[in-house]
Amino acid sequence: MLVTEDRDEVAVLRIEHGRVGALDVELLDALTEAVTASDRALVVTGSGSSFSAGVDLRRILDGGRPYTEELLAALSRTFRAVFDHPRPTVAAVNGHAIAGACVLALACDLRLMSGGRIGLTELVVGVPFPTSALEIVRHALGSRAGQVLLGAQTADRDRALALGMVDELTEPDELLPRALALATELGARSPESYRLAKVQLHRPANAAIEAAAGGDAPVLAGWTSDDTRRRIEAALAALARR
Repeated sequence: MLVTEDRDEVAVLRIEHGRVGALDVELLDALTEAVTASDRALVVTGSGSSFSAGVDLRRILDGGRPYTEELLAALSRTFRAVFDHPRPTVAAVNGHAIAGACVLALACDLRLMSGGRIGLTELVVGVPFPTSALEIVRHALGSRAGQVLLGAQTADRDRALALGMVDELTEPDELLPRALALATELGARSPESYRLAKVQLHRPANAAIEAAAGGDAPVLAGWTSDDTRRRIEAALAALARR
């Protein structure tokens, strides 16, 4: 589930969905609705030891192509809602942020991290990147995007800072207060000027996303291929053995 907390001029969106905050269609739709309905600065965070472990792989296996198609659409809607939110957005990465959850963090204006590992591991299980996710990664990481995306590894917080995946490190008990302080500081600036600056900064990424609209059929094919299914099954089996 998604828990929304009002903190003065900032809304905190907290992912509390199972043990690891797995992203499924329902949670993504709740995130999109909460972001688009808000006119406040936002802090996005998780609970326990996870920001979010990424998409729910079991749901992909169980739901097959119909569910996967719905999931990809929901992912793109959420990524773009966060990326294009006109007010400040801060990711408070409290723990592991894997794959789609890493993209979610990268879609925010600023990223703070207190622990866990973060990374884009999609290629490990053979799933290609939707255009929206790839362009957000390219925007956030610049020249490091290829290294992080193609390497498909997770990084601890020090490595994440060196790669530009996060902007600042904090201790766990300082994470949310610091994220709230930054969101409040940014939110005190002219709303219209802030919105326009984001539009200008995001224009190349959004132009690339729009140019590829309707052209992600190979992505869906990759997510639903037999090879990807086998890789997902192997990944879930490996997790079960831990």
